[in-house]
Parts: sequence; C-alpha cells; structure tokens
Amino acid sequence: PFVCLVASGGHSHIVLVEDYCRFSLLGRTRDDAAGEAFDKVARALGLPYPGGPALEALAKEGDPQAHRFRMGLSEDDSFDFSFSGVKTAVVNLLHTAGQRGEQVRRADVAASFQKAVVDALCAKSVRAAGTAGVSTLALAGGVSANATLREALRQRAEAAGLRFCVPEPGLCADNAAMIACAGHYALLCGAPDPLSINAHPSRELA
Repeated sequence: PFVCLVASGGHSHIVLVEDYCRFSLLGRTRDDAAGEAFDKVARALGLPYPGGPALEALAKEGDPQAHRFRMGLSEDDSFDFSFSGVKTAVVNLLHTAGQRGEQVRRADVAASFQKAVVDALCAKSVRAAGTAGVSTLALAGGVSANATLREALRQRAEAAGLRFCVPEPGLCADNAAMIACAGHYALLCGAPDPLSINAHPSRELA
C-alpha cells in the first residue's frame, strides 16, 4: 500500500492505494481543485490558458516570500484541502492595488501563491502517509508536472523517511495514458465493461 496525492484541474485528492483496484479516500478538496486554482489565478494575472505552466514560469522570476497567502483548512486535522480562499485573496490583492493605482509585481504574486498551494499539498499528503503507516508517497495528476511541487514534495517525503514516486513530466498531463493504465488494471481485476458504457465524471473513487 502507498499514499498518493492526486492533483489536477478537476480533483485534489489524497488516496490510500491498497492495490491496483482498491482505494480509500483520505482527503479531498472542498471547493476548487489545485489545478483549477492555478488556472483562475493565472487568468487574474493576465496569463494564457492553460494557466498552470504559465504561472509556474512567471513564479520563477518572483519572490515566494513577498506575500503571505493564508490557506484554508491549514490548521484542520483532516486531510482535506480548500483553495478557493487563496484564489480569492490573490484576486482581492490585485483588485485593491488597481483601485489605489499601485503597482504589484506579478511574478511575486505568482511565486507567493504557488508556495502557499505547494506547502498545503505537501504538508497534508506527508502527514497522511505517516498516519496511514505506509513507506511510499506518490504524486499524480496534471499538477504533478509542476517542478516546484515535485521537488518540494520529494524533499518533504525524504525528510519523513518516505520513498517518493512521480511520473516523468511528459506523462503527467497525458489523460489517454492515465485512462489506458487504469483500464488495463481494471480489466485484470474483473470482467470488462460493455461497449454501451458512458462517461461518469462524478463517480466516486472509492
């Protein structure tokens, strides 16, 4: 068994993976997913869609300590996330500065926002792995292509004595590969679904 942080545009989950076809949900976003928050903040900063890569590139030029954005549920004992508050804080900062005619360095805003999100993802997933008593922590989903998150989680996992696993960046946003892999193991676990099956985006993971 291992714990996996799944961070994408539509979902932010912490999952206990018992085997290829058995999962237990440990934590989830209560509002915006991490990738969704990246896209919305990128749009507020005037960056192109998809916002994640553009925001990450801009953040490299900024100071992550320039602004302190408070994350929702940061002191909560659960493994759930909340990203709508930090998104709103960024939008309010930009709006207030605009009303006052003040200049805000966009790179600093991007770097500070990214740090807040990455810190929250790392803290809760590492703590979940410790609580679950596993020795491995994995990272998956589209946001796993973010180099800052990959390195931060690697460092936090190794400091906690955990083995860290993450796909190569080129595979992180390949939905077809993810679906094919999941389908392969689902087929090994049981009978195939009929060709009449339809998409079920709100289906529970576990």
